[in-house]
Amino acid sequence: MDKLRKDADRITQACISAVLPDEAVKRALADLEAPEGKLIVVAAGKAAWQMARAAADVLEPDAGIVVTKYDHVMGEIPGFTCFEAGHPVPDENGFRAAEAAMELVRDLKEEDLVVFLLSGGGSALFELPLIPGEELQDITRQLLACGADIVEMNIIRKRLSAVKGGRFAVACSPARVFSIVLSDVLGDPLDMIASGPAYPDASTCGQALELVSRYDLKLSEKARALLAEETPKEISNVTTMITGSVRELCRAAAEACRQLGYEPVFLTDQLACEASEAGRFLGAIARSHSVTGLSDGTSQQRGGSLAFIAGGETVVHLRGHGLGGRNQELALAAAPLIEGLDAAVFSLGSDGTDGPTDAAGGYTDGCTMDKLKKAGVNVFEALDNNDAYHALQSVGGLIVTGPTGTNVNDVSILLIHREEEETE
Repeated sequence: MDKLRKDADRITQACISAVLPDEAVKRALADLEAPEGKLIVVAAGKAAWQMARAAADVLEPDAGIVVTKYDHVMGEIPGFTCFEAGHPVPDENGFRAAEAAMELVRDLKEEDLVVFLLSGGGSALFELPLIPGEELQDITRQLLACGADIVEMNIIRKRLSAVKGGRFAVACSPARVFSIVLSDVLGDPLDMIASGPAYPDASTCGQALELVSRYDLKLSEKARALLAEETPKEISNVTTMITGSVRELCRAAAEACRQLGYEPVFLTDQLACEASEAGRFLGAIARSHSVTGLSDGTSQQRGGSLAFIAGGETVVHLRGHGLGGRNQELALAAAPLIEGLDAAVFSLGSDGTDGPTDAAGGYTDGCTMDKLKKAGVNVFEALDNNDAYHALQSVGGLIVTGPTGTNVNDVSILLIHREEEETE
């Protein structure tokens, strides 16, 4: 089991390093022609500081703004003002940062250029609400608790914002906008990544109102009226380039697994279900592939080690009042099914944070259930209370990386150690 944990840590480090945005941002900007007028840089999202620092090595902006999550600013960047703000629930610092960005792009001319560096988390971090901030915070909490996925959340949020749903690009007009996007949404829909501040919105008012009904959201009359107003559907001043996605994260994970002696099996880069269901699914795969039945009724491990890889973004339907995140809940849910097996399940957010915790994700293996029992933790009660953080913390099962500087969704991996078959 020690080897499995060490391998999980190595795979974590390798796949995150492979999707850092630095070189991708520099390549995207290498051939960018300097504007005749002003050059403004705005970076928003969990990877905003890393992306802005890379841009600063290439560009000499007249002004720049970074808005990212708390504890994600790693130092000063010449020419930039850095803001830290709340995520996943927006706060006043984010509102002030977005207002400062809107002030920077106000009254720009056709010869000016805005370089917009966008990454996941921007929906909360880059926000200028059209309703009172307290109400937006309440609606965000309702969406997080009801189990809505990221696309559904953004259909609602972009209609309550002065910067989302293409409105930031409209505010920049007639200046040109060159947008570099680090994707954290399955399928890379540009209108949904960080709620699409610089891309025309493909969703409709009808979809937004249907979601209000489906999840029984409590909204003011002002918020309901905004949901009935259409967002920009055509934007002509923006060029967009995607620099990274969960597909790259999965490829990097597969290569790291292969180098450690596991045969990688790619499952999906579109994982989008309840976190606990995903954990149980990976646990079921472990039970099927860890042992091979023999004619005498016994079983043995055979065939060489395997790694099953799934990328995406699961959801958690909040039932309890514990602490955790979707990746921690996924790993903990796998623990009962892999009990006693020479296998491990680990899952992490590529940005280094999982829910409102200091952990990137969670790790469990065939010994975890025994450790939990000795620690006096009932795994099923912990899952019912959404308290995966404290359960995993009690057995050393948290994955802690600190802020990574990237954000391309999550990766969940099942490692199965099996002995190679002997040949005569």
